[in-house]
Amino acid sequence: MTTPRPTRVLIVDDEPLARERLRTLLQEEPGFEIVGEAGDGTTGAESILALQPDLVFLDVQMPGADGFDVIDAVGADKMPFVVFVTAYDRYALRAFDVHALDYLLKPFDRERFRQALTRARQQLDRANGNGEIERRLAAIVNDLRPAKARTDRFVVKSGGRIFFVRTGEIDWIEAAGNYVKLHVGNDSHLIRETMNAVEGKLSPDLFVRIHRCHIVNIEQVRELQPWFNGEYVVFLKNGTRLTLSRGYRERLQERVGRPI
Repeated sequence: MTTPRPTRVLIVDDEPLARERLRTLLQEEPGFEIVGEAGDGTTGAESILALQPDLVFLDVQMPGADGFDVIDAVGADKMPFVVFVTAYDRYALRAFDVHALDYLLKPFDRERFRQALTRARQQLDRANGNGEIERRLAAIVNDLRPAKARTDRFVVKSGGRIFFVRTGEIDWIEAAGNYVKLHVGNDSHLIRETMNAVEGKLSPDLFVRIHRCHIVNIEQVRELQPWFNGEYVVFLKNGTRLTLSRGYRERLQERVGRPI
């Protein structure tokens, strides 16, 4: 008789004691294999993509990239079954119940942990690839982290790695074919977005469109110099030179508070 393959589990939690607690409880349960641990959201997302576990215990509140950022980075369609580990209050936890997604409320005991494992086993046994879990994950992200008109970070995937680039660290942005390039210091990152979509996610208090192909962080602008045909050259603090098109002069004028 063939022995069933163990359920492969990944633990993602920024608290070492919480990871140790989950690890200890899992090691007492037959049929489960811990394939890895991650102490932050970025490493957690990379580990999910690299290890492809069957089940992940995912902390919701983590500094930097939280549990919902992990789902965004991996993609709901690529996420394994999830048991959320959270300190949310009872009101917020109703959302998990509504969407039939399991959670462990910190601090949890052995009995509650075993209930979560039982539910996970049942979900794995019923898995049929119909996209139901993906829809539930997307819904819980929308419910507990409502979509914001602006974003404070972008998810960048490169060479099998995942980066969370904070918008405040971006010096300028340029169109690059079907992509947009984020310039951050000496580094640049490509994301598959349109300039209009990116512009809509950025705070108008910090960023301004100066050209159909360029958006700048206003705090990085050093000076403006007149050029030809009503255009200007924009000099950034790092020495980058960009063109301010006539059609975008008014926007920048409103930001600097004086005529250009």
